[in-house]
Amino acid sequence: MSSNYWSGKKVLVTGADGFMGSHLTERLLSFGADVSIFLRGSSTEGTRNFSVKNLKSSISKISNILEGDISSVDSIKLIRNNNPEIIFHLAAEAYVPKSFKQPILVKEVNLDGTLNVLEAAMKLSSIQGVVCTSSSEIYGTSNIAINEDHPLNPTSPYGASKAAADRFCFSYWNTYGLPIAIIRPFNTYGPRHTYDVIPKFITRALKNEPLTVHGDGSQTRDFTYVDDMIEAFLLMGSRKEAVGQAVNFGTGKDVSIREIAEKIVRYSNSSSKIEYIEKRTSEVQKLLCDPSKAKQLFSWEAKISIDDGLRKNIQWEIGDISKS
Repeated sequence: MSSNYWSGKKVLVTGADGFMGSHLTERLLSFGADVSIFLRGSSTEGTRNFSVKNLKSSISKISNILEGDISSVDSIKLIRNNNPEIIFHLAAEAYVPKSFKQPILVKEVNLDGTLNVLEAAMKLSSIQGVVCTSSSEIYGTSNIAINEDHPLNPTSPYGASKAAADRFCFSYWNTYGLPIAIIRPFNTYGPRHTYDVIPKFITRALKNEPLTVHGDGSQTRDFTYVDDMIEAFLLMGSRKEAVGQAVNFGTGKDVSIREIAEKIVRYSNSSSKIEYIEKRTSEVQKLLCDPSKAKQLFSWEAKISIDDGLRKNIQWEIGDISKS
C-alpha cells in the first residue's frame, strides 16, 4: 500500500499506547501523517497524568496528546476540538477475563466509549473516515471458517460489549451516513503484547517456568502477526471500499493452544514443562477466520507464518529483556 495517502493527513488514534495502537501510530508517523493520540489518563491545570510507555521514542513527533476517559462524555469535546480527518478507534478493555469480574466497566469502555467517538465524529465537517475496531470474539465458537455473515454469538461479556459496539457503528453508517469502516481482527500477537496467551507463554518459557494451558489445549485460534494486522488497519482507513463494511482479518489457518505452547518451548530453547489446568470460563473452542472478503476488497493476505511470527516475537522479547 502506498504511503502517500497518509502524508499530511490529520489522524487521531485512540488507545494509541496499547499493543496495536502503538504499532499503528508509529507506522502512520513513518508515512508523514499528522498524528494525535488519545490516551487513558486525567489532567488538571499544570498536571499531566498519562502513560506513553510504548511510544516514548515517538512522542516528539506526535502533534497532540488528548488525555481522558474514553467512556466519559467529556471525550466527545476533546475529539471534536482535535478535528481529525481520520479516526482509528482502538481504545478498549480487551482482556477477556476482566469482563468476567467487571462486566459493567468493560461495557462502559467498549460500548459507551465507541458511542462517544461516533458522536464526536458526527460533528466533524472534515471527517473522512472512522475505523472502529471490533473483534473475532463477537462470533463465539464455530466449527467452520468464519466469514462476515456468520451469526454473532459472543460467549463472554467482553465479546457482547464488542458485538454491541460493532452494530452501533454499522447503525451510524446506515442511519447518518458517517464514513465508518469496521475491522474485525482475529487474534493478533507480536512485540509489546502482554496479556494474551502467546506473550504469557513466551515470558514464562524464557524463564524456564511451566506453561499453563487451560483445558486440554485442543482449542484453536487464528493468530495473525501484528505487522500484517497494521497493514489491514491502514487499508480500512484509506480505501473507499471499506466504508460501510465489516471485514474479517486473519490468516485463514488455526493452531491449537497446545501446539503454540510446544512451538514456543522449542523456538526459545526452553526447558519449560507444559501443564494443563481447569478449562477457562466462557472458552471459545475454535476461532478460524475466513479472510476472503479482505482479499476480494483489498487483495490483502497475511504474509507472516505462525512459525516466523513466533520466532520474531521471541527474539524481540529477548532483546527487550537485555535492555531492561
